[in-house]
Amino acid sequence: MSTSDDILLTERRGPVLRLTLNRPERRNAVNDALILALSAAFDDASRDPDIRAIVLTGAGDKAFCSGADLGGGVFDFDYSEPISNYANLLRAGRRATVPVIGRINGFCLAGGMGLLAICDMAVAASTAKFGLPEVKVGLFPMQVAALLQSLLPARKFAEMCYTGEMLTAEEALACDLVNYVAAPETLDEKTDWLVDRVVSKSPTAIRRGKYALSATSGMTFEQSIAFLESQIGLMPLTGDAKEGLAAFAEKRAPEWTGR
Repeated sequence: MSTSDDILLTERRGPVLRLTLNRPERRNAVNDALILALSAAFDDASRDPDIRAIVLTGAGDKAFCSGADLGGGVFDFDYSEPISNYANLLRAGRRATVPVIGRINGFCLAGGMGLLAICDMAVAASTAKFGLPEVKVGLFPMQVAALLQSLLPARKFAEMCYTGEMLTAEEALACDLVNYVAAPETLDEKTDWLVDRVVSKSPTAIRRGKYALSATSGMTFEQSIAFLESQIGLMPLTGDAKEGLAAFAEKRAPEWTGR
């Protein structure tokens, strides 16, 4: 299945939704149409109880996403509106109720780093490059900073912002931007391995857990622990928890229903 004249490819593989930015001729740079299509795809996936994971990637082998298409109207702001389409895309990705796994197949730059940041986990090709080159054209990664500041060590983030220079895949791994690095020819194998480890677990536990982690991300410890101690009391009431505990007692594999 495809959307928006094929600029975003969507494919269901059982419980996994694969979203592919499909503008390889522009190194998968996002324009407004792609931003809106991707935002809708995240929201639609969150409403589908049969989807247990999302894989986000780019078409071809050159780029995951090179950022905003500078000629694509992304910076044509309507100053009467307090929010922007790209910021709403980051919001949509963050509120997704299932894990988002990035398959980083090439250059991941500028706004592409924001897409990486909304991924819960990521696997990168060893040839991938990561960077925030906005200062080279007189801009700054303002919206991306809302997410990356909490992902990267402060000094490494400052270096990337102020120099605009890129990181290698191994450097990205060393500062926890990605979970794994794989040779280009084994990128799919490693990504599928990680996805399989997610979708074999309780979708209810993951969905509720991701909600709890998102809700507490900006809280103090006392606020966070108060919220989470109430959440743990709800978990045994779910069908998956009852099935999981029964399966453990009976020494068998659980049959998850996502309830």
